[in-house]
Amino acid sequence: MIYRLEIYPTVKDMRAEVRKKAFAELVGTPIPELTIADVYTIEGERTEEQLVSIKQLLVNPVSQKSRWIYKSFQESIELPQFDWVIEVGYLPGVTDNIAATTTELIGDLPGSDRSSVYSSQMTFIKSDVSEKVIQILADSLYNPLIQRVIKKSFNQYQTDQGMELTVPRVKLQPQSEVTRIDLNISDEALIQLGKQGIANNDGSRRGPLALDLTYLQAIRNYFNGLRRSPTDVELESIAQTWSEHCKHTIFADPIEDAPEGLFKTYIKKATEEIRRKKGAADICVSVFSDNSGAIAFDEEFVITDKVETHNSPSALDPFGGAITGIVGVNRDTLGFGLGAKPIINRFGFCFAPPDDGTQLYRDKERIQPLLSSRRIIGGVVAGVNSGGNCSGIPTTQGFMYFDERYRGKPLVFVGTVGLLPAKLSLIQKKAQPGDCIVMVGGRVGLDGIHGATFSSEALSTGSPATAVQIGDPITQKKMSDVLVKEARDRGLYRSITDNGAGGLSCSVAEMGKESNGCVVQLEKVPLKYPGLAPWQIWISESQERMTLAVPPEKWPEFLRLVTSRGIEATVIGEFSNSGRCMVTYQGETVMDIAMGFLHNGLPQRQLVTAYPYIERNVNEIPVQSDLTEIFIAITGRLNTASIESISMQYDHEVQGGSVVKPLVGKGRVNSDATVVRPLLNKNKGIVLSHGLYPRYSDYDT
Repeated sequence: MIYRLEIYPTVKDMRAEVRKKAFAELVGTPIPELTIADVYTIEGERTEEQLVSIKQLLVNPVSQKSRWIYKSFQESIELPQFDWVIEVGYLPGVTDNIAATTTELIGDLPGSDRSSVYSSQMTFIKSDVSEKVIQILADSLYNPLIQRVIKKSFNQYQTDQGMELTVPRVKLQPQSEVTRIDLNISDEALIQLGKQGIANNDGSRRGPLALDLTYLQAIRNYFNGLRRSPTDVELESIAQTWSEHCKHTIFADPIEDAPEGLFKTYIKKATEEIRRKKGAADICVSVFSDNSGAIAFDEEFVITDKVETHNSPSALDPFGGAITGIVGVNRDTLGFGLGAKPIINRFGFCFAPPDDGTQLYRDKERIQPLLSSRRIIGGVVAGVNSGGNCSGIPTTQGFMYFDERYRGKPLVFVGTVGLLPAKLSLIQKKAQPGDCIVMVGGRVGLDGIHGATFSSEALSTGSPATAVQIGDPITQKKMSDVLVKEARDRGLYRSITDNGAGGLSCSVAEMGKESNGCVVQLEKVPLKYPGLAPWQIWISESQERMTLAVPPEKWPEFLRLVTSRGIEATVIGEFSNSGRCMVTYQGETVMDIAMGFLHNGLPQRQLVTAYPYIERNVNEIPVQSDLTEIFIAITGRLNTASIESISMQYDHEVQGGSVVKPLVGKGRVNSDATVVRPLLNKNKGIVLSHGLYPRYSDYDT
């Protein structure tokens, strides 16, 4: 049975007011009336009593009214006046956080099970605009990569007796076959394999491996030495591990005046030199070796810091890319040592101006348009908002910078500061042979496949929709709390890292370096839905997951603890000292690669610099006695204007430590620095600031 619960406001709804204003700006004509209704579609058998209880959970009788629709039954209520209705929901398999929370709530009702719930939203529009305009409005509400949309006129709605009972259930054909990939092919075919991925039976390609010819030749030589072809699991795994996203090869490979690479020559060497000069005054605790860096806060605590970018995913799905970025860097904090507590979030956005109407495309045929700058800005801001606010982490520091050259791809910086007791036993971690490989948190789905390799290349027509995932901050918050507030201090695990880029293929293999080997049984990995192939399970980047090394004798206690907190944990294998990364699926070995080759087998490439000629026109600045108009013009620039509207959306007071706020002074201007007191019983603070000057390269390359 399929049940549909529609919830309508009975008081003024500010969501509708904001959307009405946005619609009017988009099409240049006012929208007289607009109503937003929330929809929950529920599968399973329900009694009348349960339907009443579900309403009591989801509907506020003071400000909302609702109706159930199922079979041929419709509860009668007065609907808003409208000429058109647009409904937007998620595509099958896309993370639906509202639905996930609702599923849990309903499952807690007496006698109820956790049947599937799907959320969507209807927008009722009262206006005599044309269907073409309605299509423009509908397009502004959804992203076809992750969402579905249905629009109906009033007459069609009446004829159909409402909207369809749509269930976006994932339906996959079971895929257990493991493919052998022949690499003894021409260079042209190898290049195509690297750019477009492994071929499917129907001739389509899986998506980019981001492996160039040099890398693929090295892989071919390795497997020729073993006298066999690699499996698709092995090739996909190497692609994740060797990706620019994971290995930062552009910084690591030799370049003309830096034979050891840019990273070792300019970043690492400079840091080591500063630390050497500081001697005993050096405050660095961990540098270039863990998921975050760390410095001493005082004698009792260390603070960690990590900033990363989520540019390509945010260009495809601004909300999903941004929320995945912020919750991902939260997990990097959890993955430092044996787990630091996230205490501060920060952000930095580089966009094209919101009124930039330039239309760009991902393909030469101009069939796949990139999202508008205004759409990207709104989605990114909302994504960081949701990820931080729902995780209970204050967002205290950030910036926004505009330049038309970000039209093709925005820069989305997200960062997290963490706090950890300064005990060596909590900072150092090492998986031991015999430890259980435990996956904690969310389940694995198709979302996030090829995220690491996709983000290592330029956006193109082949950029896969599956590379975009949406984080679930509620699940991650529960996981974070049980790990850093309970399991860590009970000594229930020896090592931890996050399932970010490359999913299990990277997290397990990275931790396998600590013990010098691992064995994974893929059929034990919990899935969101059946039908995933072994390679998909291994490299999926489905969110809110951590990988831990749990001693066998600690596993029962660990499982009881996390289960009692509503978090799933599963043993999927064992760390070893075999020197190999081995993966099996239903008894068949699908991956068997030496750890040394997996992590260090990629060849170095000699990079060559090319200095672009930039014509610089230096004009004399005329002397003016009255600079008033110039001053007013400068204050009106996007890069000078306040970002108060952004800062005020982010909760900076949660956890209670904010001292110097994001907005200061009578004019509530954005502060150059913020101060947070991480420990409320100490008068010590963390000062955060930032700097950005991309135009410098316009004048000095």
